[in-house]
Order: sequence, then structure tokens, then C-alpha cells
Amino acid sequence: MPAVSIPSTLNSFTETWSPRLVASVNGQHVKIAKCDGAFIFHSHPDSEELFYLLSGRLIMEIEGDADNVVMSPGDVYVVPKGVRHRPVCENAEIMMVEKAGTVNTGDEPAGERTRVPVDAMEQS
Repeated sequence: MPAVSIPSTLNSFTETWSPRLVASVNGQHVKIAKCDGAFIFHSHPDSEELFYLLSGRLIMEIEGDADNVVMSPGDVYVVPKGVRHRPVCENAEIMMVEKAGTVNTGDEPAGERTRVPVDAMEQS
């Protein structure tokens, strides 16, 4: 399997909030996405979700918690399983690590933000 170029994959994005699968390891998916604006509040009852901010700005809002997590490029944050959250981004590029099969909108009903990630590994 060839290497996947993260910068090239990010440059190919034409829309925000549409993750691409760039690696799969030990039952975990590594995804990247471009995001801008606020996502929806949701949780992942069965898994944690790791966010690594590549560029831009990200505030992780935790429902019911006044202490939001403000992230700068190079920061990593793990949302504990079952915690309702939503990323609010300013022209951000992110990497996420989560259990394979995790739906990006978590426990919320499928809607306009629900996406099945494109497999960038097949496009390399």
C-alpha cells in the first residue's frame, strides 16, 4: 500500500465537514477534514474521539460545561465517550482518530452533516 500525502489530500477537498479516511490501524480509523463554522452537538456512546488540529482554530464546546477547549495548531484533545460535544472551527484542518465505523454525527439522527468518509487510501 502506498503512502498517503496528508497535504495533497487536504488540497483536494472541495467542501467542509466531509472527512477522508487516510489510515486504518488496530481497529481505529484516522481521518482528516476541513471544517469551518459550528458542527452539531452529538456524542459517541461507545468510543472516544481524538482531535488533532493541523491548522486554523478549533474550539471544542462541551454541552453543559462553561470551560470549552480552545485548540491551536499542534494541539490534541480527546473527547471522552458519551460526552456531548461539537467542534466550532475557523478555517481549520483537523485529523481525527476514532473506532472504525464511528459515524461523524454520533448518536444524532442522520442529517445533512452525516458523512461516510471517502477512502483516500484508495485514491493514492
